[in-house]
Amino acid sequence: MNAFVKLSGDLPSIEKSFFRNLVALIFAFVMIKRSGAGFRFQMKNLHWFILRSLAGTLGIFCNFYAVDHLVLSDASTLNKLSPFFVIVFSYLILREKITVFQLTCITSAFIGSMFIVKPSFAAVSVLPALIGFLGGMFAGCAYACVRKLGTRGERGPFIVFFFSTFSCISCIPFMIGNFHPISGLQLVYLLLAGLAAAGGQFAITAAYTYAPGKEISIYDYTQIIFSTLLGLFLFGQMPDGFSILGYVIIITAAVVMFFYNNRRNKTE
Repeated sequence: MNAFVKLSGDLPSIEKSFFRNLVALIFAFVMIKRSGAGFRFQMKNLHWFILRSLAGTLGIFCNFYAVDHLVLSDASTLNKLSPFFVIVFSYLILREKITVFQLTCITSAFIGSMFIVKPSFAAVSVLPALIGFLGGMFAGCAYACVRKLGTRGERGPFIVFFFSTFSCISCIPFMIGNFHPISGLQLVYLLLAGLAAAGGQFAITAAYTYAPGKEISIYDYTQIIFSTLLGLFLFGQMPDGFSILGYVIIITAAVVMFFYNNRRNKTE
């Protein structure tokens, strides 16, 4: 998704976000209609749907801005701080306890992100890097809300549909005031970005609906490998030494936390 977003060129992040969510909306709509389950949901969960959608929309805006202004692998790695923020928001939203070890892993990931942000070494990229960091935070909040909705009996396709509809509607006022013409090739890239995003969104929604985030977050980090390879071959982007060190710290913290959670679950 991020690679296609970058290939779509110099378009506003809001415009890219609209097409990214439009494809997911259509897929979710078709899935719900074919299932015959209807568009029903529990009104008592409405505020969780809204919070999930608001956080997810802000996360996408921040991520796309970072993708447009940073090395692809840097932007993706900052966005992949979201599994650590899942733990923080799982405590606030789901009342899942955070152990000292988990807190240590979160702190390590934060330190790793600072090697990517590099505030004292590359001042020109501080703003997009910090926005990318916020994107990971908002995404973590959104995933925790998905987990909350899953535990309260809401269906994955409807969660995707509600979020995609909310996000598309949120983009429209900005697009009316600042719409940039889209070429045919750009439209193809945006639709491909939406297709890739739809697949990822359905998968991640199912994952966080059926399992605790702290147990599955490690699998999210394979994106860093793919983003680095795509950035290298498609854009000739080579991450610098500090960024690579940041990647290693974040991935190591994620792997350690994964094995820690597995061992902890077996003893409980």
